[in-house]
Amino acid sequence: MRTGISRLEGGLRSRTGRVNLIPCIVAGYPDKAASIELGRRLASAGAAAIEIEIPFSDPLADGPTIQRASHVALSAGMTVAGALEVAAAIAQEGVPVVVMSYFNPLLAYGGEQFGRDAAACGVAGVLVVDLPTHEAGPTAGYFRSAGLDTIFLIAPTSTRERISSICAASSGFIYCVTLTGVTGARGTLPEGVNDLLARAREQTDLPLAAGFGISKPDHIRALSGSADAAIVSSALIQEIDQGRDPVRLLADLVAACP
Repeated sequence: MRTGISRLEGGLRSRTGRVNLIPCIVAGYPDKAASIELGRRLASAGAAAIEIEIPFSDPLADGPTIQRASHVALSAGMTVAGALEVAAAIAQEGVPVVVMSYFNPLLAYGGEQFGRDAAACGVAGVLVVDLPTHEAGPTAGYFRSAGLDTIFLIAPTSTRERISSICAASSGFIYCVTLTGVTGARGTLPEGVNDLLARAREQTDLPLAAGFGISKPDHIRALSGSADAAIVSSALIQEIDQGRDPVRLLADLVAACP
């Protein structure tokens, strides 16, 4: 049960009336120093929070763009500890930092130790993408004990009962997955996104963040009035891959919802 508004939740609530942008980067991509510099620049370009993904060898929820970035980062030696160093450097910019991971890397690291270390690095919240609420048990407890928000995902297929349990277990914000599939930039948002957000809103007053497939100003405008935030990842990585500046894309998305 929530006992107050966290820094992460408060940061999203302070910008009511607009869709806040939460860019997501992969720790160590294109290399460690570059990922730190990118995170810092994104923080200064209007991001409401920064999500940092710990690269994993079997990222089942991610499409080819993030899979490739994770492979590059892992091949260069990125680890969970290294990702926390990236998070600590970016957190110094003052924007709330959320660490996203799959469960296995945290299991190997140790959930309780990770919670303590993440908090010491200035991390505000943790999202474990393949850890359902009914199996979160001690792991989520470790994070809460360290003062970290625990963020869970709602899918388009989630039932009312499932949405209710996810909302009850979450803090910071609710991650609303826009589609049934993997991450990746898409031309249009799928039908039913606003219906999913409306169903979630019936169950919680936490900020709602839409993620998966968001890449264009039109997407941000389409979410206005329904989502409190939008999470953008693959589109930023594609900008890097194509030799363009991803910070300019973020600025365009921020400007889409004045």
